[in-house]
Amino acid sequence: MSKTDSLQESRQDESTIMRVRDLEVYFDMSRGQSRVVDGIDLDLKRNEILGVVGESGSGKSMLAASLLDAVVDPGVTNGEVTYVEEDGTETDVLGLSKKELKRFRWETVSMVFQGAMSSFNPVTDIRTHFEETLIAHEEDLDEGMERAKEIITDLHLDPERVLDAYPHELSGGMKQRALIALSLVLEPEVLVMDEPTAALDLLMQRSIITLINEIKEKYDLTIVFITHDLPLITGLADRLAVMYAFQLVERGPATEVVRNSAHPYTRALLKSTPNLQTPLEEMRPVEGSAPDPINVPPGCSYHERCPLATSICETEDPDPYDVTDDHEANCHHWEETLEME
Repeated sequence: MSKTDSLQESRQDESTIMRVRDLEVYFDMSRGQSRVVDGIDLDLKRNEILGVVGESGSGKSMLAASLLDAVVDPGVTNGEVTYVEEDGTETDVLGLSKKELKRFRWETVSMVFQGAMSSFNPVTDIRTHFEETLIAHEEDLDEGMERAKEIITDLHLDPERVLDAYPHELSGGMKQRALIALSLVLEPEVLVMDEPTAALDLLMQRSIITLINEIKEKYDLTIVFITHDLPLITGLADRLAVMYAFQLVERGPATEVVRNSAHPYTRALLKSTPNLQTPLEEMRPVEGSAPDPINVPPGCSYHERCPLATSICETEDPDPYDVTDDHEANCHHWEETLEME
C-alpha cells in the first residue's frame, strides 16, 4: 500500500480521534536550527491509551505540547494536527485562533504537565485553582465544583480536605492526583499526560497507573501517556510509540512491541530501565548519548549507538518497515533485531 493510500485509509478510519502528519517543531538558535520534533506521523485511536516512550531529550514533551499547539515561543510548529469528532467533523488544531485554542485546550484536549510540584500557584489554595479555571471558561461554578468533587473522590482523595489545602500541604502523590482532577474538570475527550509519575516513588507510581486506568473507563477518555519508563507503561498502554532523536522509531500494540521489539533502541530501553522483573545482572545502560538536535547524524539517527549498524544505516534514513499488520519499526535490520537477546 502506498503512503497516499495509507493516509486516505486513515482519514476514513472512524476510530481515529487525532491525526498527526509531517509534524515538526524547531527553534532557530545562534548556532543553527534545533529540530526537536522531526517529521512525525501518528494516529491516536479513540478510547485508547497510547504510551510515548523515549530517553530524556528525545522530543516527547514537545510532541505532547504540539498536540495542543502549545509549544512556547520562539518554537515553530509545522505540519498537520487534526482532531476528529465522532461524527467525522475535523478541527485543524494548528489553525485555531487564540480564543478557539483556549477552549480546545481544556474542553477537548487537556494536558497534565510534567511536575505537579510546580503546576500549582503556591500561595493559592486548590479550590481557587478549580474555580478560576471554571470561571475562565464561562462554566457554571456550582455545577463545575460538584464535578470537581466527584473527580477528586474518584481519585481516592477527600475533596474537602484537598480543595481547602494549599499545594505545600499535600504530598507529591496527592498533588499529582489533584492536578489530574483539574485537567478533567471541563470534561475533555483527550488527556495528554507528560511524565505524570516522574517525581513519585515506585509505590505511588503504581497507584497513579491504577487510577489512570479507572478514570479512563469512567470518563470515556483517550489518553496519551508520555514517559521515559518503558516497563512502567507496558501494562497500562494499548499501543506504544517509541521516540528517538525527535522521530518515532517503533510503534505497535504494547505487548507486541515489548515482546518482539524490532528496533535495537527499544531493546536497549527495556534492558536499561530499573524494574522489578528484570534481574540486575541482565540490565545494561544504553551506550553513548543521544544526538544534538542541531547536528543529527545522516542516515539512521541511532546508527552511532547501534550494535547492528552497517553502511546502509550511515547513509539511508529508514522508512517504517512492517513487522506485522499493526507493528512498524524504522530499522533496516529489524529482522535481525527480532533475533537479539
